[in-house]
Amino acid sequence: MFMIKYLYLLIFSLGLLACNTGTPTAKSQHYQSAALEIQKVTDHVYRHTSFLNSERFGSVSCNGMVVFNKGEAVIFDAPTDDSAAAELINWVEDKLHCKVKAIIPTHFHSDCLGGLRAFHQRQIPSYAHGLTIEKARFNKEAVPQNGFDTLLTLPVGDKEVYAHFLGEGHTKDNIVGYFPAGRVLFGGCLIKELGAKRGNLVDANVQAWPMTVSRLKEKYPAIKIVVPGHGKPGGTELLDYTIKLFAQNE
Repeated sequence: MFMIKYLYLLIFSLGLLACNTGTPTAKSQHYQSAALEIQKVTDHVYRHTSFLNSERFGSVSCNGMVVFNKGEAVIFDAPTDDSAAAELINWVEDKLHCKVKAIIPTHFHSDCLGGLRAFHQRQIPSYAHGLTIEKARFNKEAVPQNGFDTLLTLPVGDKEVYAHFLGEGHTKDNIVGYFPAGRVLFGGCLIKELGAKRGNLVDANVQAWPMTVSRLKEKYPAIKIVVPGHGKPGGTELLDYTIKLFAQNE
């Protein structure tokens, strides 16, 4: 009887310790509502998915990435509307026990900028390529606050994340996000999931696209996990697939 009571006490104490350290619990590893889905990628990375209604493609699932460490988080791409964005911010604060330090849209389309106002309303600073800012202002969308040209490095706890422009592809301003400590790349719409078609090419530079992805592979050879802008994550085979897809003459 004494041993049983001791085991109960030990389990209860360990549960309290997990809560006090802010470690994500099993319940926080997957979240789903009508507007938003969040899935664990690695110990410090989650993929968030929201949905965009498109006349040409119907309802499209749109990915973003959350990187968190030691009470801080940086998010790549806002969900597609302010309501889903507010839901994501609340989840990061309540479940990961983190303060969102930055939002980084990876290009000027609404699948990256749609929910940006919700971040600004919560006093969360936004960062984007200078051309993304210009395009958002021209299109009368929510405008990112801070611009950069090639490379942005931001701290997340005692780690770093990169936002990097490596060339044109899906758009002239498309950037990628990289978390080197976890070897996780957020490719955004520059990178396609396996089996995907070319998709929306209205603002694309198809000729430059495979060269940009090749440059990305060369710059970050340690990449282990790739999260595309739409569809399922994978490994570096997504980079190779994207290169092949756009190197074909059509």
